[in-house]
Parts: sequence; structure tokens; C-alpha cells
Amino acid sequence: MMLVQEFLERTAERLPDKVCLVCDGQRLTYAQMEDHANRLANALRKQGLQRGDRAVIWLPNCIENAVAIFAVLKAGGIFVVANQSTKEHKLGYILNNCQALALITSTSHSSFITHLLNQVPSLKTVVLVDTDKTTELPDAYFSYERIQDEFDPTRPPHCNTDLDLACLIYTSGSTGDPKGVMCDHGNVDFASSSIITYLRNIEEDIVIGLLPLSFDYGLYQLLMTFKFGGTLVLERGFTYPAATLKRIEEERVTGLPGVPTIFAVLVQTDLSGYDLSSLRYLSNTAAALPPNHIQKLKQKFPSVVLYSMYGLTETKRTLYLPPEQLEQRPGSVGIAIPGTEVWIEDEEGNRLGPGQTGELIIRGRHVMRGYWGDEVATAKRYRPGPIAGEQVCCSGDLFRMDEEGFFYFVARKDDIIKSRGEKVSPKEVENVLYSLQGVLEAAVIGIPDPVLGQAIKAFIVTDGREISDRDVLAHCRVNLEDFMQPKHVEFCMELPKTESRKIKKTGLN
Repeated sequence: MMLVQEFLERTAERLPDKVCLVCDGQRLTYAQMEDHANRLANALRKQGLQRGDRAVIWLPNCIENAVAIFAVLKAGGIFVVANQSTKEHKLGYILNNCQALALITSTSHSSFITHLLNQVPSLKTVVLVDTDKTTELPDAYFSYERIQDEFDPTRPPHCNTDLDLACLIYTSGSTGDPKGVMCDHGNVDFASSSIITYLRNIEEDIVIGLLPLSFDYGLYQLLMTFKFGGTLVLERGFTYPAATLKRIEEERVTGLPGVPTIFAVLVQTDLSGYDLSSLRYLSNTAAALPPNHIQKLKQKFPSVVLYSMYGLTETKRTLYLPPEQLEQRPGSVGIAIPGTEVWIEDEEGNRLGPGQTGELIIRGRHVMRGYWGDEVATAKRYRPGPIAGEQVCCSGDLFRMDEEGFFYFVARKDDIIKSRGEKVSPKEVENVLYSLQGVLEAAVIGIPDPVLGQAIKAFIVTDGREISDRDVLAHCRVNLEDFMQPKHVEFCMELPKTESRKIKKTGLN
């Protein structure tokens, strides 16, 4: 097993002059990235960061964010990336929850920092990015730019093992306070290697990162790319699709990782004005792609390989669909990733066979260690595995399996709608809605109904075409059983999203 900082260190030794990161008009080689990370690591150590201490990084997708991730690891610490849009009260919760010793952030947040220092007793060091190097800073504050000028670029000696934690990834917390998923070095190394294997990544790959580094899918684009020696084109987001497509063309990007909300835009976009011939693969996770969108993506990108995948932060990645199976099983999210095992259980813990619906259980070295400081939540999600000392992850998601062992997502256990005495999977209704021309995004929930128990309500975003609720209901009558048909339809300008751009149903009613 490798330590995560060795993803950078070994590649810097092998390919020192290769560009590893393109961001904000800057291009850094592996040797330069190694130099920057070593300087910051040595500064953090001088300020008291020791093995196992936590450092929170509160920055947008930028070079300094990537440097900080590897610097904290090199110093022996545990990194925590907070989303740039995280509000002060939530950031304070995360800092206190993980008892952070250091915060690495931008001067744009300086008005918050004094308050945070008073509210977070463990916080002793603040590193500010984008400082005027001539400005004197108060005690506990340090300039990132001066650190890069003044500190030794010598690599600090390793002090960790692969069983030590590498990072905490905080879940979105849509049902309560965010929870920090504990990922050890071995978890990250194994998951990265498994995903690199089935994506067939090579040194020549150039990957575009559109998702925040606080989201595990975005973070792993950085970690994996440095592990296999490729180049990451790191973007601030997907706010301007035309600019993203131009960047893919200019940088000759080969890998485009996305989520359904990104691909929903791409399938509606005229791509004729862009040279996207460099693309080798698209990958999707966070939520299953509707089969209708899969077909449109295949039409838009006929020579590009599409990987449909499923995962959760607690295991990083769980399932992937081999691309050669996409035509035959467009609704499937595949089989266990290399080196892991999955199965389906009923509520009594009995394994289920083909055609039966139950909770997906996950076993392998990618099963994370649990939730930071929350034994109750950890016990609900994780349980002892078949071998003494190991644990398996209970996904909380309902799946079914076909005769050949391919898995199909049905619903979150707590999303199932009970209407007319029948169980309804929102995903099945949403797939039908996506097959209606003009539907860009769709979400289905259950709302209280005195007769039905729960009535099905559909929220729809269109691509600008005129669609009425009568059109939607007529389409559903043709394609869905009676008890699965929406009773209510609401059209929206946009649907609420989590920080990782998943549709957030807790914001709908």
C-alpha cells in the first residue's frame, strides 16, 4: 500500500517536468507541485501540526487547494476540504467536529477568521492565500506566498502508515449535521487503483475536473491523476458550458467525469462548433443516468466510451458498468469494482437472488473506517464482516440484480413512496419523465394524501419547450402503472442541488 502523498512524490521522481495541473491560466509540473507542497508541509510542521492532526482547506478549486492537500499529508496530518460555498456556521461546525489545528483559506474570508478563532478552541494556525507579502499579519496568521518564498523545499520524512487516516470527507448533511467519513491511506490507495484499472487510465490521459475538491468524486480526479501520472485541468465549476467545451478542445482533454445534472445540459447543447475528438471516456456517478440520457450521450459522443457508475462517500466507488454492456443493460450501474464484493440482503439479513429487491451490502478494502466521532452513526452504516476485524458497509440503497449478476439501482431506502398500498420507486417514475421530449431535469417525491397515503408529485425543469401538466400526465399514463402515476406536477426554473450538484429532494415539497 502507498501513502497518498506518494501519489505525487513517486510521479514527481519519474516525470518531474511533466505538467500535472492546469488551473486559472497556470501550468505546474510535478516537480513544481512537489516543491510547493514540501514548503507548505514544512511550514505546517513548524507551526505544530503533528501526525494525525486535522487541517481544514476552505478554498475554491485552485492550485493552492491541491498543494494544501498534499502538504497536509506530507506533514503527517489529515486533510479536510470544505466547499468554497460552505457558510460560516457550517464551517465552524466542521472545524469543531474534527478539532482542526489549522485552516488554509483565502484572504477573501478574512472577516470571518477572527470569529472562527474565538469559536474553535483547537484552531491555532491560519494560512491565508492571496496575501500581500509585505503586509504584517497578526499572530496565528501566515501568508501562503511568504511560505513559498521562505520555507525549505526538502521533502519531510514520512511518519504515517497506510492505516493512518488521510482525510475526512464531510457528507452534505441534508438530513442533519454533516458527518466526516474517515478515509485511511489504504482506503484511498486501493480505491484509486481499482478505479484507474477499469477506466484504463494512462500517463497520456488529460482529465478535466469540474466538481469541487470537497466532493469525493472531484477529489479523486486529483488523486488518481497524480497516481497514474496524467494531467488534471482543474476548473471552478460548470457554470458556463461553452467555456468548459472550449477548454476540453484547447487542452485536448481525454477524460470527462460528470454527474447527471452536467450531462443533462450536454445532451441539450449543440456541440458542432467544438473539436472534442480528443475525448476517450465519459464517466458518471452521484446518481444513475436516465437511460434516455445515455442514448443521447451515445449519439452526441459516438466514439467515446461511457462509464456508468455508482458509489457513496462511505466506500468511494462501489459499482461500474463495463462499457461493452451499456447497449444491453442501459439501466444498470454494473458490477463490483475490481477487488471488491457486493450482494443484496432483505431486512432480516438474508442474501437475495436475481429479481429480488433489497439493500446493497459492500465488502472490500475501499470500505471506509466510519464517521469521525460518531459511534452511533458508524454502527448504523457499518457492521462486522465475514472475517474477524473487517467491516462491511450497508449502503442504505435498494437494488435488484439480474440473472447475470448486474445490479440496478431502485431507490434510497428512505425515498420509497407508498401509494395505494404499493411501493413506488421514484427513480422508475423519473426515468419515464426523462423520456418525454423537453424534460431537462426531474424529481419525484411522495406527499401526504388522505386517500392514497402518499400521492406522487413530480417536479420538472424543461429545456424551454412548452410542456403542460396534461402532457406529462398523458405520457405517464401510457408508460406507468396506475399506482405509479403522478397526481401533481410542478414546473420549476431549477431544482435545488447539493454541493456535489445532485438534485436535493429535501428542498422539495
